[in-house]
Amino acid sequence: MTAQDNRLGIMLMCLTTFVFAMQDGISRHLASEYNVYLVVMIRYWFFAAFVIALSARRPGGLRKAVQTQHLFLQCFRGALLALEIVVTVLAFTLLGLTETHAIFICYPLIIAALSGPFLGEKVGWRRWTAIAIGMLGVLIILEPGYGVFTPAAIVPLIGALMFAVYGLLTRYVARTDGSAVSFFYTGTVGMVVMTAIGAFFWEPIVGTDWLWMLTLCCTGILGHWLLIKTYDHAEASAVQPFAYLQLPFAAALGMFAFGENLRVNVAIGAVIVVGAGLFTLWRERETT
Repeated sequence: MTAQDNRLGIMLMCLTTFVFAMQDGISRHLASEYNVYLVVMIRYWFFAAFVIALSARRPGGLRKAVQTQHLFLQCFRGALLALEIVVTVLAFTLLGLTETHAIFICYPLIIAALSGPFLGEKVGWRRWTAIAIGMLGVLIILEPGYGVFTPAAIVPLIGALMFAVYGLLTRYVARTDGSAVSFFYTGTVGMVVMTAIGAFFWEPIVGTDWLWMLTLCCTGILGHWLLIKTYDHAEASAVQPFAYLQLPFAAALGMFAFGENLRVNVAIGAVIVVGAGLFTLWRERETT
């Protein structure tokens, strides 16, 4: 892998995080007008169509895409991601983009903490210290015991835990299944799960909201396409730290588009969490 490849990968990752932040903003807008299940269901229809079309064009086509040694785990992780998106979009409507992302961004620390017992990976004292410091940052954001804590703050934390488990399962199945297989099950299983749920919550979408819905679906497809291109051009360890840029992008969108406020404790806690997360990524790279 050349340095130029990594530089291009970093640029693509920055663009990816910006697109995903815009997607979150549109999701927040639509979920405030319609139920969350409907929004996520339609989003998955387009995502699944993209996944199927992409899989069909790969060598071996759809027949190869469905071949897995972990059928149950692949289906479970696909369903888990879909439900995690529901939880996180719900958090957008309850807390806004800024605070939701500030809490959700702790998911790499949860992955690091659980990678030992679940995957048998070695987690040394330095990473455990970073995990503890990161969790302290989350507590600073939540402010339990200071009279301003709201139970709604637990929602993005649940979403982060769900996404961390999804990440661990993705690592586990990657030992035998290729990324194309995992990507196929992520899109198709998620679509089936959300259709089974969202069909009971259908409501008519009116006026320009269809344009917002179409834009949401397009940003989802574009974001995943950019992410694929990012890993085509660069090493994961080189670009992963830049995934944290989704936090400031989402926070800026929340403040300028939705009038959200960035509280001092949220800013301080987010800096601590991101710093701890970057340290765990660095230690993981050093020990592999």
